[in-house]
Amino acid sequence: MFYFLVVIAVLLLGYAAVLVSFVRRGKKIPPAAYLALAGLNGLILAGVLAWAVSR
Repeated sequence: MFYFLVVIAVLLLGYAAVLVSFVRRGKKIPPAAYLALAGLNGLILAGVLAWAVSR
């Protein structure tokens, strides 16, 4: 379970870096990007809660 959280966290950081590069180039962030970001955050939250409950 810990490795799953690490993989999701790395994906989240990479995705955030892509969004930051969009903003630096002056491009608008598409609305779907916010949905994907919320989905990754939800996965991390669900994983942390599942890990905490299983301990």
